[in-house]
Amino acid sequence: MKKLMMYFAAGSIGALANSVALWWLGYYGLTARFNIAIAPHLSPEWLYPRIVWGGLWGLLFILPMLQSRLWLKGLLISLAPTAVQLLVIFPQANKGIGGTELGIYTPILVLLVNGIWGLTAALSIRFAR
Repeated sequence: MKKLMMYFAAGSIGALANSVALWWLGYYGLTARFNIAIAPHLSPEWLYPRIVWGGLWGLLFILPMLQSRLWLKGLLISLAPTAVQLLVIFPQANKGIGGTELGIYTPILVLLVNGIWGLTAALSIRFAR
């Protein structure tokens, strides 16, 4: 139970880093510069579900792989929420497979910010141990 709690918390911390990075990229116009129509407003309504889902994705750290290379494990695990976002959530929201209706570089942005999630979650786990 302690490990699950640690992984959930680490995933939530990763989601906070992911969300702030995505907000920052939109706020300072970097997403617009690459013609990506993603520029969220940093608000509790936007942030709360992302932190909860980040915590749930963090539970994947329980998988017994790459324990000695936690940063790599974080990056590999980050591919799961990336795939769901690109192949399930965006198409259901009529944004195209990969979110390409939001911009051709949207998949790269999603991969980048989810990589931030994975690395931050892994670092959080390392500090918690």
